[in-house]
Amino acid sequence: MRAMVFEGGSRDLKLRTMEDPRPGPTQVMLKVEACGVCRTDLHVIDGDLTGPKLPLVPGHEIVGRIEVLGSKVSGLSVGQRVGVPWLGHTCGRCPYCCTGQENLCDEPGFTGYTTDGGYAEYCAADAQYVFPLAEDADPVTLAPLLCAGLIGYRSLKLCGDVQNLGIYGFGAAAHILCQIAGFQNIKVYAFTRGGDSIAQDFARSLGASWAGSSSEMSPVELDAAIIFAPVGALVPMALRSVRKGGRVVCGGIHMSDIPSFPYADLWEERSILSVANLTRADGEAFFPLAREAGVKTETVPYPLERANEALDDLRSGRLRGAAVLVP
Repeated sequence: MRAMVFEGGSRDLKLRTMEDPRPGPTQVMLKVEACGVCRTDLHVIDGDLTGPKLPLVPGHEIVGRIEVLGSKVSGLSVGQRVGVPWLGHTCGRCPYCCTGQENLCDEPGFTGYTTDGGYAEYCAADAQYVFPLAEDADPVTLAPLLCAGLIGYRSLKLCGDVQNLGIYGFGAAAHILCQIAGFQNIKVYAFTRGGDSIAQDFARSLGASWAGSSSEMSPVELDAAIIFAPVGALVPMALRSVRKGGRVVCGGIHMSDIPSFPYADLWEERSILSVANLTRADGEAFFPLAREAGVKTETVPYPLERANEALDDLRSGRLRGAAVLVP
């Protein structure tokens, strides 16, 4: 198969020919239809997340059809369309797995980080961590749901009961979450890089009640704020915009350092939370919700061999929506 491979030492991926993956007894092998390009991929390739498997096929927003079932796999069928997310394996025996917190597993496996992912024509995945997807949908439009959508959904869950929601950083995750929030009658206030009128217009087109610079205070008191931009300095900004008892949820796997700020900004039972990975229950709830809400993802498709270009466009902020590789 053809695959774009990260070999370390350089941010450029290499187009390689590799053996097709062989699924183990509890795995499936997929023919990849599409694979989203996620900011987490950048964190792996740019060295923010250390210790990846090398050489590595990145990618964890995978949509494909099952070609081979492992000998112990049940409940799935050859030809079925499924999606593969970031959390690709859990131990099933640690205290977290045993208490419904498998996203915090002590011995996890991560797609496109500790195991090969979807920047390829084929991939293997743990059958317990694939989600059945709509057979009648465009696979390119489905791909961003596998991480941007799931993490946005989990971030919203952690916000609690909200009516006014701030979103800092309006990229792939935010553009999906904005539609979910609108479906649930939540008002969205979008904060973007200063002067980014394109992102602000995009947010308004998806139903945001207001869009402006992340250096501005919110025009209304927020019940909660979600930060998708990997910028630690946004945390104190968001705290100053949330009400008493409000929450600031950090939705990324990596963020620059949070600067010091006055305790008064945190006082009155405001809180800061981080989001880690996902659970299978998140997927089981999110995908039907996204379909019911009529979520439409904005995507920019790239041929597999142009993965480096897609990553550069994401790195530089040139994308509106989500980049998706198509083998």
